[in-house]
Amino acid sequence: SPFCLYVHIPFCVERCHYCYYQSYSEVSRERTDQYIDAILDEVALYGSEPALRRRRPGCLYFGGGTPSILTAEQISRLIQGIEKFFPRQVRHEITFECAPKSTNEAKLAALAAAGVTRISMGVQQLDDLVLEKNGRVHKTRDVERAYAAIRRTRFDTVNIDLMVGLIGETDESFFTSLDRVIALQPESVTLYLMEIPPNTPLFRAIEDGSLTESPPTWPEKRNRLLEAFARLKSAGLTVQTAYAAVRDVQLNRFRYQFDQYHGADLLGLGVASFSYLAGVHFQNQASLENYLSCVAAKQLPVARAHQLTVEERLVREFVLQLKLGSVQ
Repeated sequence: SPFCLYVHIPFCVERCHYCYYQSYSEVSRERTDQYIDAILDEVALYGSEPALRRRRPGCLYFGGGTPSILTAEQISRLIQGIEKFFPRQVRHEITFECAPKSTNEAKLAALAAAGVTRISMGVQQLDDLVLEKNGRVHKTRDVERAYAAIRRTRFDTVNIDLMVGLIGETDESFFTSLDRVIALQPESVTLYLMEIPPNTPLFRAIEDGSLTESPPTWPEKRNRLLEAFARLKSAGLTVQTAYAAVRDVQLNRFRYQFDQYHGADLLGLGVASFSYLAGVHFQNQASLENYLSCVAAKQLPVARAHQLTVEERLVREFVLQLKLGSVQ
């Protein structure tokens, strides 16, 4: 099977109101260095396993949290340390998530030097008032500065994430943002419908009555999404999945996603990360303290697992491939 790696960087300057991922806002150089050391120790544990020792990942994805909160030196050390045990394939894809405010020339140079091929920037919208209402720490000017720096560094693919259904969003704010993104001419645009799971600050604000502005309804969100994809197609992009439109379906194919949806093996590294190996789903310890303790004791930090039946594997791949528009 194809083989992918995922690395979770769980640190953020501030938690977005809608965020349900494991993240921590207490950020310091000592804390992030300790975490990188732990990931490299976890990599070494997996690298000694006979089933994984000789496998070369075709895809490597750094998600968060905010991976771009790391320094240029930390980024280089992390990628080089992982490749010591899992050297990448010649034709590879490495995606690194960047937040507008923490992206700079030095970090981008380190990413390019390390072989990163795809930058994914979480913009969400280009409306400062909407961004503020949803707990985003960046402004529109941060997006423009970061995007210009990314373009100067010349990565193969630049993806911009937008969200549909943010607090304070209107048709005007959303489509004005979309049109501005189209004008930037990224190779890929990903659109997410905002959900509000129970473990988010936004859900708690709705429950306790402190939220004074209701989120857009599901019909409003779906209509905006349909119109957004229509505008992307009119601008020359091809709708590739249920989430994304790209300029070139061959050059800008998101291999990490396509391989996973067709049953690829995935090894997740870091706190709370998920893996899927040989038909077994498993997740790492969800608290940073427990994760660090396990790795320090030279134990795999696995917290829970489920071995899928043949029927469950069929259902899994069928549902995932529906997002691609066809099932193989």
